[in-house]
Amino acid sequence: MSLLQLLLILKARARVIFMVLALTLLAACATVVLMPKTYKATTSIVLNYKGTDSVSGSTAPGQLVSGYLPTYMSTQIDIIKSMTVALRVVDRLKLASVPLFREEYEEATKGNTDIREWLANYLLKKLEVKPSKESSVLNVSFKASDPKYAAAIADGFVDAYQQVTAEIDANPARSASNYFTEQLKNLRNNFEAAQEKVTRYQRESGIVNADNRIDVENTRLNELSNQLVVAQSQLMEANSRGKQVQGRADESPDVANNALIQGLKIELNKAETKLAIISEKYTRDHPTYQEAKAEVTKLQAALRANIAIISRSISNNAQILERRANELRAAVEEQKARIQDLNQKRNELNLLVKDAETAQKTYEAVSQRLAQSKIQGQSNQSDISVLTSAIIPRDAASPRPTIVLLVAAFVGMFLGICCAIVMELLDRRVRSVRDLEELVGLPVLVRIDSFGLEGDGRQPGLLPWNRPKMLPGSS
Repeated sequence: MSLLQLLLILKARARVIFMVLALTLLAACATVVLMPKTYKATTSIVLNYKGTDSVSGSTAPGQLVSGYLPTYMSTQIDIIKSMTVALRVVDRLKLASVPLFREEYEEATKGNTDIREWLANYLLKKLEVKPSKESSVLNVSFKASDPKYAAAIADGFVDAYQQVTAEIDANPARSASNYFTEQLKNLRNNFEAAQEKVTRYQRESGIVNADNRIDVENTRLNELSNQLVVAQSQLMEANSRGKQVQGRADESPDVANNALIQGLKIELNKAETKLAIISEKYTRDHPTYQEAKAEVTKLQAALRANIAIISRSISNNAQILERRANELRAAVEEQKARIQDLNQKRNELNLLVKDAETAQKTYEAVSQRLAQSKIQGQSNQSDISVLTSAIIPRDAASPRPTIVLLVAAFVGMFLGICCAIVMELLDRRVRSVRDLEELVGLPVLVRIDSFGLEGDGRQPGLLPWNRPKMLPGSS
């Protein structure tokens, strides 16, 4: 069939094409009118992915690694879509008491489940979180039949997310604060005891100020003492991390911020999602399901193994620091003994003074760390900033009449053309010179523009496809 033949067919069947197109457009209009309107509200937020602490100003080294942003954004999206955040939205907006949501809850569950959990899952199904391309901006969108609820719930998710992230950041600091509080009591007793020894020795020996010190030996002693203070501070912090790892290793910041662990969690999440999709298509005995299940088990084992390795590394670090502190302590004692050999009384006083200074520095270092931990633990400020709050939408997100009508017009035109071609195949007509030549197998010598058969009922210029072939010269 040539292009000319196709155009002649479409011209002859134009009425059918336009009828199909009209019916399609009418159906599309009815769909637009009858389909319930859905409104979409969006709140944009900016994330501090570099992890700069607002109190100390420090930045986690792992967060500066190239390629960290996608992992960080994925983690934040998972937090926003978590059940914890959704439940807070339900409680904060008091959605359980809204008649609209209660009616949907009763129709869906007949009251057999907890309304808070059902509402949380309901909200998560209509929640959409998308990151902006190559930036730290997240767009949190929610769809609802009521534009006011759509905007309120979108903002509610952002507010709840800010609260949850603030708590996540504050919880490790609170645990460290409790540990430093206990240690500070012992350090204070040690500091007071050291000061009492210096005072008593000065009173008994009559030495108030030991100016005649041996420069070389005392310089060495000062260096060892300072190293001991640093080692003790590092040891306390390492012990704190070690206790966190021994309790819940997966909640430890050192483990959670590890790039390898985060990567394995992302791969595990993808594998579990893939397994969930496969489980809907195949049975548990299917090879595809078994392969996906094995992959999830493998990733879970790898995650546990790497967490264990990191936990052991943290514990080993504490042991190394403890040995280092013991070595420094032994070196200080040895240096003190050497000074005592040179000048017993003055060096004994210096020993007591250094002990007091060491206790004081340790006490001050731990006290400063405790104050910082308390500030971080009591902080309710989040690293997330709201860029644009949700605005009550005026226009519905769906259905979109323009798009629906354009698609309907395209589909209607396509169906009309298909119907015209099918009708032509079922009842072929001669519409051109080429059709006639194909019919009789002979070239056309003369063309009569207007020709009709009287009483035939056909339009001029049209001959049926099944008309008997006439031999040349017959009449």
